[in-house]
Amino acid sequence: MKGLDVLKGVKIVEQGTFITGPCCGMMLADLGADVIKIESPDGDPYRAYQGGNYSAHFQAYNRNKRSLALDLKQAGDRVLFDTLIREADVFIQNFRPGTADRLGAGVKRLQELNPKLVYCSISGFGADGPYVDRPSYDSVAQALSGFLSVVVDENRPRFLGPALADAITGIYASYGVLGALFDRGRTGRGRMVEVSMLEAMAHFTVEPYAAYFALGTVPRSSDRPRLAQAHILRTGDGGFIAIHLSSLEKFWTGLVAALDAPQLTTDPRFATRLSRIDNYDALGQELDRLFSLQPAEYWEKRLGANDVPYAPINRVDAAVKDPQVQHLGLMVPIQPVHQASHAVRPAVQFDGKRADMVRPAPLLNEHGAAIRAQLGASQAWPALD
Repeated sequence: MKGLDVLKGVKIVEQGTFITGPCCGMMLADLGADVIKIESPDGDPYRAYQGGNYSAHFQAYNRNKRSLALDLKQAGDRVLFDTLIREADVFIQNFRPGTADRLGAGVKRLQELNPKLVYCSISGFGADGPYVDRPSYDSVAQALSGFLSVVVDENRPRFLGPALADAITGIYASYGVLGALFDRGRTGRGRMVEVSMLEAMAHFTVEPYAAYFALGTVPRSSDRPRLAQAHILRTGDGGFIAIHLSSLEKFWTGLVAALDAPQLTTDPRFATRLSRIDNYDALGQELDRLFSLQPAEYWEKRLGANDVPYAPINRVDAAVKDPQVQHLGLMVPIQPVHQASHAVRPAVQFDGKRADMVRPAPLLNEHGAAIRAQLGASQAWPALD
């Protein structure tokens, strides 16, 4: 069993905490890069997010890495840090602006040690500007960027569950690092990659911004489901099914057939796609009434038989058992097992090959003794077992 290896040989030092920096490092580690996570002697604070020192939250974003605890106030540990930087291809940090320089990990100093180093700096609002000194977290970035305004119910605004801004920023950062590595292959020079949570989430909200600039109207959270003709419907047994009719008339025809409800086609409110958009709420109420007459399993068979785009709203425990998820081998074993036995594998495949295992997130300083011994003996990048 093995993971992906398209970045095999790429050496990364990650000095990240919580999600944005660690997610960037994990995305690259998932592709085969060798990521050494530098932690303080107390460890990444995300380790203790719900008590203990190995939270599930920490495990989610730190798999496929090695952990080395360094006290950068100590001269000997600073020497070890510099030795790693001289050999590294990439450095990742998500400190607040100015912190890296105070720690001796600013871009100027590290690229003097290693001119080929790709230096990735992740922040909340950017390196300067009126908000530079403000703390930023996932919820703040979602709100400021405009993203929340186009996804939450205006009548009952609530945050979405996952830390989307944190993870999305980490993914954008890894995309920037890959671009810089490609450019270095042509020029031989390192680059400084910068991304903020504000910039990442604004770009992620690119379609509503395009609508604003093209049409001069301010998008609202109801626009996308209304235009896409997407509905979440409660079934007779209390389940939920999502449907997405898009702009193709055949999907509306298929839905009417699945419901055995020809009266929908004669109702002037629903006669055309544009009228269904204009009467989106009324249509939703009528669909809710019809779907409430039968259990979810009944409707899944009917919708599938009539080629309607649909899916049950799976909870995580149901998604793990979903036939297509199992067919894709989306859940893979963690080896060796530290706590969790399985994880979601990397989403990409190369030449039909996908990761069929991942290594666990490291325990604090799990690889410290081995890394220190190898650095002391050769001054070269410590080999990955």
